[in-house]
Amino acid sequence: MSAVIIDGKQIAADVRAEVAEKVKELNKKGIEPCLAVILVGENPASVSYVTGKQKALAEVGMKDRSIKLPETTSEEELLKLIEQLNNDSTVHGILVQLPLPRQINEEKVIMAIDPRKDVDGFHPVNVGNLVIGKKAFLPCTPHGIIVLLKKMGIKTDGANVVVIGRSNIVGKPVSLLLSRKDTNSTVTMCHTGTKNIADYTRKADIIVVAAGRPHTLSADMVKEGVVVIDVGVNRIPDSTKKSGFHLEGDCDFADLKEKASYITPVPGGVGPMTIAMLMQNTLEAAIKEEE
Repeated sequence: MSAVIIDGKQIAADVRAEVAEKVKELNKKGIEPCLAVILVGENPASVSYVTGKQKALAEVGMKDRSIKLPETTSEEELLKLIEQLNNDSTVHGILVQLPLPRQINEEKVIMAIDPRKDVDGFHPVNVGNLVIGKKAFLPCTPHGIIVLLKKMGIKTDGANVVVIGRSNIVGKPVSLLLSRKDTNSTVTMCHTGTKNIADYTRKADIIVVAAGRPHTLSADMVKEGVVVIDVGVNRIPDSTKKSGFHLEGDCDFADLKEKASYITPVPGGVGPMTIAMLMQNTLEAAIKEEE
């Protein structure tokens, strides 16, 4: 048995195409959806992510208000900029690329963004609405995972799901989304404090791995036919590559694909969905503004 490789690139392209059509409809009404992405400093991974977001904005026809600030930017300067963007009715979404330089408190920055423009879904108001099942901007990576499962026709109703990782960005929100009535899974969250993780993963129908560590999940830890969603992006030094590294997920992909029914690759699996869902959230922010 060899797994179906889930093509996140293609599914993300389909989502962006749907968003682009809706952007054209809004344009006819005189509304131009606009996202402001703030990048502080020159962190190479962050620069790469921001470039990807800019490409997606151009593709779906949204306005790009990217703002690059020097590494030395003070917390006060960044908070002032966020306040200006909060008050700018032509900006529908605000995203501050994390991580931030040491002199800036990330929590303060997240709190400063107007929840109605928080297209990352990190503000406590949006997190709280997610928890109680009210409408909210959903965090992009977890939402992207749910869309991948749905588009691939993978049954979540009654499924035993194990989530490895408890971060605020992926582990916690994806656990909540998977246990909502529309997905209806039974979710177990494992983390660094879990003893014998394999005892849980071997019973799982679906495993979401967001541990941030290569080789977290191996083939001997799963049952035949499991669905594996690998969220990890690890830069592994590689002298054969021009960049000096190659990307690996948190799973032993080569072995697992011989045992799983479905699996996401890294790169090309969950990653493209994150940006696609960001475009979806920005579109929804612009539609709400119109209402």
